[in-house]
Amino acid sequence: MSTPQPIKIAILAMGGEGGGVLADWLVDLGEFNGYIAQTTSVPGVAQRTGATIYYVELFPGARALQDGGQPVLALMPLPGDVDVVLASELMEAGRAVQRGLVTPDRTTLVASTHRVYSIAEKTAMGDGRVDSTELLAHARKAAQRFVGFDMAQLATDAGSVVSAALFGALAATGVLPWSRAQFETTVERGGVGVKSSLKAFDAAYARATTGGSEAGAPAAVANAVPRDLAAAGAAPRDPAVAALLARVRSLPADAQQLATEGVRRLIDYQDPAYAALYLDRLTVVQALPDDGTGALLRDTARHLALWMSYEDTVRVADLKTRGSRFARVKSEVGLQSDQQIAIHEYMHPRIEEICDTLPAGLGRWLAKPHAVHRLVARFTRSGRTVSTSSLRGFLLLWSLARLRGTRRRSLRYQHENARITQWLEQIASTAAINPALAVEVARCQRLVKGYSDTHAHGLANYLLLMHTVRTAGATLAPATLSALREAALADEHGKQLQALLVRHALA
Repeated sequence: MSTPQPIKIAILAMGGEGGGVLADWLVDLGEFNGYIAQTTSVPGVAQRTGATIYYVELFPGARALQDGGQPVLALMPLPGDVDVVLASELMEAGRAVQRGLVTPDRTTLVASTHRVYSIAEKTAMGDGRVDSTELLAHARKAAQRFVGFDMAQLATDAGSVVSAALFGALAATGVLPWSRAQFETTVERGGVGVKSSLKAFDAAYARATTGGSEAGAPAAVANAVPRDLAAAGAAPRDPAVAALLARVRSLPADAQQLATEGVRRLIDYQDPAYAALYLDRLTVVQALPDDGTGALLRDTARHLALWMSYEDTVRVADLKTRGSRFARVKSEVGLQSDQQIAIHEYMHPRIEEICDTLPAGLGRWLAKPHAVHRLVARFTRSGRTVSTSSLRGFLLLWSLARLRGTRRRSLRYQHENARITQWLEQIASTAAINPALAVEVARCQRLVKGYSDTHAHGLANYLLLMHTVRTAGATLAPATLSALREAALADEHGKQLQALLVRHALA
């Protein structure tokens, strides 16, 4: 007679996704059907840099009693020794594969293929997103059986959380020795959110039963494609906005969509007059020598809009106090009508950000070393927590956001406007010599982003590249500048950039 072995299940889930509930369901399912169950959990850290790992072992109780003893169950999953892995998100499935928890000889991997980008992906200077297609390919290759689709969307449609959909997909695999009815009865015994949980369970069960592995990568977010404001056919009500769109239509067809999105962004950021300045600048670029592809105008349209909508403290406060943001947070946490939520913003403005927000003259005065400067700097050394779900905290940030009307008189605006002007002048002078190189100069704006230290590091790398362009002149190949830019994006501290500059004798 073979030695009985427990069923070993690892669950990787982030906060608010019901990972603990899913583990409890599995324990209840096993114990109700005569199994001995044990569950443990190791919490991940906050801010989406790691998930909580729940580990469940289920041992047939009748067999244990027959042998006259009790099983000794493990507290944590071991690489190569897991029967089922449940992952609430595609990156977590990738983490499970990387840790060796998924093996082709025994593991069934059930994962939602939607993406919640990690902090490392969001804070990368360039496009730090991990390729979802590669993650899916690794998941399929590593598992004995892979069941993956967007379970988060199914759960949202059902008014539930992804754990219910994972439970339904798990039931459909047949890897556990219980029927669908036994799974559903387990959810009913939980007594909380039963109707919505069963709805998500049913949808995931049906999807997994009819071939639940998606063939491709998750669909891109809708906002990844610029929107044409005139696509709906209705003319804008505001005459100023209508005039701006009329100007956009005078641009080449392949640049109109980007320019339209730039206008929309800058109206939202500041006002129609600011968007008009954007189009004035594009008109100048349109007249420059081009390499025949139209890339110079398109790339300048994209990056100019991004630079002109730089992230200052006013912008951050504006975004954090918008109704759409509160609605999104409530949706993400699955807030019920009888529940309340507290939102805490962790603010750490440096004295430089404070000076930048002030009118230019006052900001320059405060930036100088004197008693007031030292006093303000002392209060900025430690971060502040502002609760935007409270009236006091909301009004504080709301009042800061209202400074948008004074933005163009601020010290930060003067700095950014001067840099934008210099960048456009560099594009123009380079286009007269080498239009292809001018396109690469336009793309160097990617380095200037974010705020605080991120902005400072990116700006330093950008200024170094512009110095290189001015120094090398026509001898600098477009491919070389592209490689230098990618090196700067890969390392915000500039070490890779410096090494590449030395390699090309440009240091």
